[in-house]
Amino acid sequence: MGNSALKAHLETAQKTGVFQLTGKGLSEFPEDLQKLASNLRTIDLSNNKIEILPPLMGKFSVLKSLALNNNKLAALPEELCKLKKLETLHVNGNHLTQLPATFGQLLALKTLSLSGNKLRTVPTQLCSLHHLDVVDLSRNQIQSVPDTVGDLQAIELNLNQNQISQISVQISHCPRLKVLRLEENCLDLSMLPQSILSDSQISLLAVEGNLFEIKKLRELEGYDKLFWKPQRTTCNPREISITHKRLCLLSLIQTRFSIKFDLAFCLLYIAVLPFLCHSQNSFIVAPAVN
Repeated sequence: MGNSALKAHLETAQKTGVFQLTGKGLSEFPEDLQKLASNLRTIDLSNNKIEILPPLMGKFSVLKSLALNNNKLAALPEELCKLKKLETLHVNGNHLTQLPATFGQLLALKTLSLSGNKLRTVPTQLCSLHHLDVVDLSRNQIQSVPDTVGDLQAIELNLNQNQISQISVQISHCPRLKVLRLEENCLDLSMLPQSILSDSQISLLAVEGNLFEIKKLRELEGYDKLFWKPQRTTCNPREISITHKRLCLLSLIQTRFSIKFDLAFCLLYIAVLPFLCHSQNSFIVAPAVN
């Protein structure tokens, strides 16, 4: 990429606070970006060929969103953990095997997406991030979920398409976990803690593509409690997601509004449900009504 083109992007970024340079074949992080370190709120360098992030990453004091998807990163620098205002971090499709030891210092982080890397375990550093809402660790090489997961503060945890064969019962103790995705792993039904069904905050459990049939899950004690878990509702509207012939009803959590789950809506819900459960789909687990 020519210097004139990069200069034009830098000038735009200085005005907008957003630097986006994707799919340009960059092999290095643009060092000229440090001139805007006190101004940039968003950086997107996805779909390039960047192998190493320089220490200057720690200088972006007001950065809130960083996207580095589909590069060639094998590690993240410790300096990245100095970004105290970082709220969103996307590093999908790289070669990460672990996170920096100081990753737990990213106290403002709300969304973390590390799909398609080479992680072999759920990073313990995530348990220090109390504002973390969504964690995507799908398509890694994770084989087990350790006891430390009980301290995770996330609302949604995506572990789809790993190699998980064991899950600690401590996952039931996650105080805010509502959505747990475990599709296409190596789980036997006996390795799925039943406390998830009866003694957790989880309201959507996606487990299709493991070593058991979904109908066997429905036979477990506590399954009905998961389906009708009584909670104050903060979900509206509902999103119907149809992927790979699976139909899943997902609650969209809202913090500003609350709707009472009255009798009329309950009857409507029951009336519509059979139409959702078409023979070519599988209704994994209906979300609890908050």
